[in-house]
Amino acid sequence: MTLRVGTRGSALATAQTQQVADALAAALGGVDVEIIRITTHGDTSRASLSSLGGTGVFATALRDALREGQCDVIVHSFKDLPTAPSPGLVVAAVPPREDARDVVVTRDGTPLEDLPAGSRVGTGSPRRIAQVRAVRPDLEVVDIRGNVDSRLARLHAAGADRLDAVVLSAAGLNRLGRTEVPAEPMPLDSWPSAPAQGALAVEVREADAAGTPLATALAQIADPASAACATAERGVLAGLEAGCSAPIGATAQVDGDALTLSAAVYSLDGQRQISTTVTASGADASERAAREVVTALRDTGADELN
Repeated sequence: MTLRVGTRGSALATAQTQQVADALAAALGGVDVEIIRITTHGDTSRASLSSLGGTGVFATALRDALREGQCDVIVHSFKDLPTAPSPGLVVAAVPPREDARDVVVTRDGTPLEDLPAGSRVGTGSPRRIAQVRAVRPDLEVVDIRGNVDSRLARLHAAGADRLDAVVLSAAGLNRLGRTEVPAEPMPLDSWPSAPAQGALAVEVREADAAGTPLATALAQIADPASAACATAERGVLAGLEAGCSAPIGATAQVDGDALTLSAAVYSLDGQRQISTTVTASGADASERAAREVVTALRDTGADELN
């Protein structure tokens, strides 16, 4: 048996998919694994994430390949998935989550708060743009695209391409083994990251999601706490009817049977912010916390910012 695992072709996507593939192969008793690299619209478009809208640009081609039988499993960065279900497919496992925080990377490790006025900070995320502007309105934020290495290279570029800092995910650097990068982690309590950032979603066809050897293997690599947190955070996006590139941050933590969910909505200029925190318990804690957070955010004017 050969397990065919679909992924985007970037270095980060391939690295994280290989980790999932190796874990599934071990759970299945050492089957052969073939990584199937698939090009998505988000990989080929050079438009900014805000203009693309984000929703589905990194997922649609992968899902089509799964439905058409080109692969048996696909691995997503969970934050890139639309919140609406995809017909015929199911997220069957969320492996243990990586570090959910954003990091600010500079050439010499200078913290964001100590950068000189007018320094140029690169990011393609409307949420990160708003967060940078909220704490340092005197900096110039530059809309950039590209993989981790191309973004880091902008710190050492010449002329107009040169940046003084870039904002990345801690999970991406960790999965690529880039421990040498001078990264400043941003605290989740004041700088919530994208819903489900750092989490992976392993998606299969519905027919393979129960009663199959693959389903058994998926259950072995799944982490219920990571899934609960990602579900709660993404529930905020769904409840606010916002895309995955919207200026919304959310972070959840599990402590026993209690789940605490915090979320913030930003104006694009970073000058206005609405936030709230809710704790819920029980089997439906993720869904209830998300509903209560959405209600609280809307009651305090979130729809006027989003």
